[in-house]
Amino acid sequence: MSVHSQGNNHDDKPSSRIATNASFPEIPRILPHEKVFPIQIGGELFRLSGASISSDAPSYFSQFFEQQLANLEEGQSMRTLYIDRDPVTFRDIARHLQGYHVSPRDGQHFVQLFADAQFYSLPKLISQLFESEIFISIGSRPFQINRELFQSPGNNPNYFSLGFAVFFSSPNEVFPGLSREGLLRPPSILPPEVPTRSGEVFAELLHLLRGYPVHIRNEEHRQELLRDCKYFHLKGLEQKLIPHEISWNQKRQKQEMVIRLEDIKPSGISFVPDPISPDQMPPRGTSGWINYSRPFVDETQRELILEIGGEQTKVDLKLGRAEFSGTTNQRVTALLQVIANKLGLPVGHERALGLVLMQNSMNGSASGSTPGPASPGNTPLSEDRVKVRIGPDCFVQLDGEEWQGWDREGVNSVDGHEMDGTVVDDAYGMASRPGPGSDAGRSAGGGSPNLPWQQHPGVGSRPPSTKPQGAFLGMHPRKRRKRMAGIEDSSEWLVKRGQWRLRVQMMPGMDGRDRPEVILVGVKLDAFSGEYGRNEQRKFLI
Repeated sequence: MSVHSQGNNHDDKPSSRIATNASFPEIPRILPHEKVFPIQIGGELFRLSGASISSDAPSYFSQFFEQQLANLEEGQSMRTLYIDRDPVTFRDIARHLQGYHVSPRDGQHFVQLFADAQFYSLPKLISQLFESEIFISIGSRPFQINRELFQSPGNNPNYFSLGFAVFFSSPNEVFPGLSREGLLRPPSILPPEVPTRSGEVFAELLHLLRGYPVHIRNEEHRQELLRDCKYFHLKGLEQKLIPHEISWNQKRQKQEMVIRLEDIKPSGISFVPDPISPDQMPPRGTSGWINYSRPFVDETQRELILEIGGEQTKVDLKLGRAEFSGTTNQRVTALLQVIANKLGLPVGHERALGLVLMQNSMNGSASGSTPGPASPGNTPLSEDRVKVRIGPDCFVQLDGEEWQGWDREGVNSVDGHEMDGTVVDDAYGMASRPGPGSDAGRSAGGGSPNLPWQQHPGVGSRPPSTKPQGAFLGMHPRKRRKRMAGIEDSSEWLVKRGQWRLRVQMMPGMDGRDRPEVILVGVKLDAFSGEYGRNEQRKFLI
């Protein structure tokens, strides 16, 4: 039975540690072990045994003295090898040859050891230095980084393993691009430096990589960390830093994740079909919800709540459709194509448009090589405008105020002026319970529009109430700020920021066959009812 030694040291005394790269093979007899060979480095003379020189060979030293021994006549003394290099650096190399572990002290010492180890062709020392800690200066601040920090998922390969100076690219290459033959001295090497990045920000990234939390002070601070994560190719750490929220929805009995559209990665998308009870007939097609997990970070999928900002979403209340513009349109198109691929649907256009856009447009740049414009209609999961459902469970803030289009008891209530228990008509003489053509969502006199999804119960819909009008006018009205209405009648909302669930549902197609379609189910919306509402929220310049 094996017993782990960790935690069994009862006296809690520190134990000695053998260098991880150390090995104890028998030293080859390249040179006579008992013979002493003179080497003069600069103005200092070193005498090393054949065993020491043979311990890291073949090398410049072993080849020089092997040739001498082969041509040495009887009675001749061994000629001294003279090399015009720094004797201080060679002291550490001599200690390495004598069997001691040599560690670089700083970046300058590291490049001196590395240059001379390559110049002397010492394979073991080169390999040891190649695997040692990384010495680099970032923003004039020196760092000594353990390579094991970059071994977590998604963080390797990175800037240091891919582009960390050409001469550190491989332990087998001696000054890449230079011929070793006739080289009197190695080229001058400066310690690696990244002057264009912040040393303070990089120190926080290292703190996170070591497993410690870092307090995100504000959104600007978060963007600084994310920019440097992308610069150094730390993809796993980047996924931990992107804005998100994970919570447990008690009503839905599901874990949820809120994440921004621009932070979605194709590999994290998944589809979870609706559960079917044993007494239920199997559905004709596949319906369910879109889930998401952050690559390299999350082990479980969570129901996705997609946050779309940028004032590039327009909702048509009468038709129940959403129209996107700019980069949001490209990203939504890309997302729909990725979902279609996950469902095994055919590509909706000449090429896999969504995947191309996901690679190019997610960073804000459109691809000029994709055929046709980017639109949801290019995918097999939507028409040119995506269907939306906004039900009583969706919180709507319209023109800076909570929209009262839903009665909490299940009635599509009237959002009239209610002051001191009296229902007041608006400035244009409209009744407190307006018709379908009234201004949607106005604070004064505006009723809830005649939305098509209210007529067809589905996700987020409730049956119409049979209560009389007095039942929802209320005995205890909610006091609200009075606002003039009727300047413009609008059946469209401009969504400043919205959170949506993604529902995949079977819908009848033009050919009579059912086909899957993505529907955006509203969770929380911050919207304007039109130009008037948008202008009301403007702020004057200071």
